[in-house]
Amino acid sequence: MNAPRLRPNLLWFLWLQVVLFSVWLYAAIFIVPGPWDWLRRAGVVLMMVGAVLFFTARIQLGNSFAIRAQARELVTTGLYSKIRNPVYLFGAVMVAGFLIIVRKPYWFLVLAILAVAQILRSRQEARVLEARFGDRYREYRKHTWF
Repeated sequence: MNAPRLRPNLLWFLWLQVVLFSVWLYAAIFIVPGPWDWLRRAGVVLMMVGAVLFFTARIQLGNSFAIRAQARELVTTGLYSKIRNPVYLFGAVMVAGFLIIVRKPYWFLVLAILAVAQILRSRQEARVLEARFGDRYREYRKHTWF
């Protein structure tokens, strides 16, 4: 299966996200102090798995990606066949991995704020998609999570 062709501005933005994640991962591994015990290793693995799935979802979303909620196309294949918002979910997994690495429990407030923001955004997107795709979107929602 070929990857969707992205508009140049979206391709540029995706590459920017990859670069920023790479810097973030480098910092988590080489700059953040702390022992290399099982917990830190688990955090790195969680960050990396989250990143692979996050970028997979971004690529599968193709030209339907937008900063503001829009309804260009209803993506229902790949990760989107099981999860309505894999970008949000796996973005949160990346953040959780990083927070495990830095071991500052109060920073988990950041994850809680992120989760609330993603839930609110996903609800707004759902309203936009339902208004555009109607029954097709409602049927899709029945068979997917978050």
